[in-house]
Amino acid sequence: MKKLLLFSIVIFVGVVFVGRLSYMQLFSFSTNQVLDDPAIKTVYDYPERGYVYDRNGELLVGNQPAYDVMVIPRETKSLDTLEFCNLLGLTKGEFLTKMKRARKYSTRLPSVLVGQLSKADYASLQEKMRKYTGFYIQKRSLRDYDTNSGANVLGYISEVNETDLRNNPYYTSGELIGRTGIEKQYEEVLRGRKGVKYIQKDRFNRVIGSYKDGKLDTLPKLGKEIHITIDKHLQEYGENLMVGKRGGIVAIEPTSGEILAMISGPTYNPALLVGRERSKNYTKLHYDSIARPTWDRSILAEPSPGSPFKTLNALVALQEGVITPETKFTCYNGFFVGKHKRGCHCGGGVRDLNSGIFNSCNAYFAGTFRKIYGKYETTDEGQDVWEKHMKSFGLGNYLGVDLPTGRPGRIPSKEYYDRAYGDGRWVSSFIISNSIGQGEVAATPIQLANMTAAIANKGWYYTPHIIKSIGNSGAIDPQYTERHYTTIDREHFTPVIESMANVYKYGTAKYIRIPDIEIAGKTGTVENYTIIDGKKTQLTDHSLFVAFAPVNKPKIAVAVYIEHGYYGSRYAGHIASLLIEKYLKGEITRTDLEKRMLEKTLEKEYAKPLSGEPFKINEYVW
Repeated sequence: MKKLLLFSIVIFVGVVFVGRLSYMQLFSFSTNQVLDDPAIKTVYDYPERGYVYDRNGELLVGNQPAYDVMVIPRETKSLDTLEFCNLLGLTKGEFLTKMKRARKYSTRLPSVLVGQLSKADYASLQEKMRKYTGFYIQKRSLRDYDTNSGANVLGYISEVNETDLRNNPYYTSGELIGRTGIEKQYEEVLRGRKGVKYIQKDRFNRVIGSYKDGKLDTLPKLGKEIHITIDKHLQEYGENLMVGKRGGIVAIEPTSGEILAMISGPTYNPALLVGRERSKNYTKLHYDSIARPTWDRSILAEPSPGSPFKTLNALVALQEGVITPETKFTCYNGFFVGKHKRGCHCGGGVRDLNSGIFNSCNAYFAGTFRKIYGKYETTDEGQDVWEKHMKSFGLGNYLGVDLPTGRPGRIPSKEYYDRAYGDGRWVSSFIISNSIGQGEVAATPIQLANMTAAIANKGWYYTPHIIKSIGNSGAIDPQYTERHYTTIDREHFTPVIESMANVYKYGTAKYIRIPDIEIAGKTGTVENYTIIDGKKTQLTDHSLFVAFAPVNKPKIAVAVYIEHGYYGSRYAGHIASLLIEKYLKGEITRTDLEKRMLEKTLEKEYAKPLSGEPFKINEYVW
C-alpha cells in the first residue's frame, strides 16, 4: 500500500511538471520571461514622434534621422579600447563609465553607449562596427525644428534616466522622453508605440530565427501629430521684439482661451537641445543664473500686477454697489494714509471712474478700495469678499493650463494678514497698496492675459490652453471648452471697458495708438525693490501692459511684462500694440514703434548689481 502511494505521488508530480512545462512552452508568452531569457535577443523598432503644427497648419517640429551605438554587455568580447574610443570620439574614462552604467541597467538588454550620431558619423562607423562583438548601431529619429522660436512652449526631449525607468515600465535604457513643454505634456500622444522583435539564438549565440515564429512581435505605431494654438509668425515676431529684454508675454484669443503666443525673454533656439551637443548646450543655458533663458517668465514670473489691477478693483466696487461710474474722488497729487502721503502721477484733480482709469489715478482707487471694505462690519468679512471676487478671474491659483509647469501668483487671504499682523490687528489702510496692484498681490503674465480676456468677454473665460487638436480628431479635453464665470455682473464691464479704450484715446497710452484698430488697454508701472548691502533699495520700475482688441469684438488679449522697463507705455505698451497690429493686420503701419522696439535693449539696466532678493517685512513679501 505504501509503495502504491509513493508511486502515485511520483506520477502526479511528474504529470504536473510536464504539464506546466508544456504550458510554458506552448501557451505562456510572458514578456518578462522573454526579456530574461539569455537565448532571446530583443530588438526595438522606434517610431517617429508625432509632428507638431501651429494653429494655421504650419510645421513647427518634425523629425530627422539619427543613430545610436548600442551595447549588450554580456555579448562583448575583448577589444582594443583605445582604437574603439577614437572611433566613437570618447575618452577611455567616458567609455568605462558608460559601460559600467550599461551593466548596472542589464547585462542582457541593450543600452545606449553613444547616442544621436549624425548621418555622416553613421556612414563612417557602419562598416567598422562589425569587428566589435556586442556593439551595433540602431536607427532612431530626433527632433527637427522648422522655427527658431518657441523653445519654452515646444520643450525638448532627452534620454530617460534611472528615475524614469523606475517609474514607467514602458521605457528601456536609452529611449527618449519629453522633458518640458508640450513634449512632456503630450508625451504619450507624441511618442507613439515602439515595435518589438524577439530573435531566437542557439547555444553558440548565433541567430536562428524569430522566437515563436514572431507571435510575440509587435509593429511600431507612429506618434500622433498635434496642432497647437500658437501662431508661428506672432511667436517669432514677439521674440524678436524681446531681444535684449527680460520678461514675459502671453497673448490669448478671448473667445476660445487658445494661447496665440507665449514668449519668454531671453530665450534660445530649440535646435540647441538636439544631438550630441545637447547636454553641453543645456548645461550652459541652465547655469546662466543671470539671464536664466530656461526659466519661462511667461508662466513662472510673479510680479505685482501694478495698475492693470485697478480695473478689477473698479469692477468689485461696482458689483458691491459702493460706487457708480459717476462717483468722484479728489486727487491731491496723491492720497493720505493717516499722516503719510502716497504719491500719484495723474496730475491731480477730481476723478470719476473714466478719468480714474485712463489717467491711472492712485487716489481714486485708494478711495474705491476703502469703500469696498467699509461696506462690511469687519475687515475679515471685507477681505473674504474681495478675495472671492479676485480669484474668480483666475488669479491666486493655478489656472490649469496644459503645460507641465507654472506658478499660482498670490491673492492674499485674511489668514495671510493674520500671520503678518496678528488676528484682528489690521484694517484696510494696512493693505491699501493692493488698491493699485502693488502690496502683496502677484500675478503671472498668463494670469494677467487671462484676466484681460475675461474683461474683454464681459465676465467669463475659458481655461487658457495650448492644444488645438490631436491626430485626426478635433476633440480636446472638455475642461478647455467649459466657460468659467466671474462674480461680476455683465453690465458692470461696459464702463470699465470704455475707460480702458480711453487709455489709448486720451490717457497714458495715447502716443502708441494703432491706426484703424480700437484697443482697450491699461498701463502699469510696477515699483521694484531689492536688498543691496542689507538695505532696501529701489531699482528701475518694471513695465507692464494689458490690452485687447478690437474693443467691440475682441480677437486678441495680451499681457506684456518687461523687467526694469520703466513706465508701462515705454516698453510693454509699445510691444503690446505692435503684437496686436501684427496679429490683426499681418503687417505693421507704426514702423517708428517697431524700429524703436527692435533696436532698443535694456542690457545696461540688467548689468547693474542686484541681489535678486525681494524686499520683505515680517517675512512676508511686499
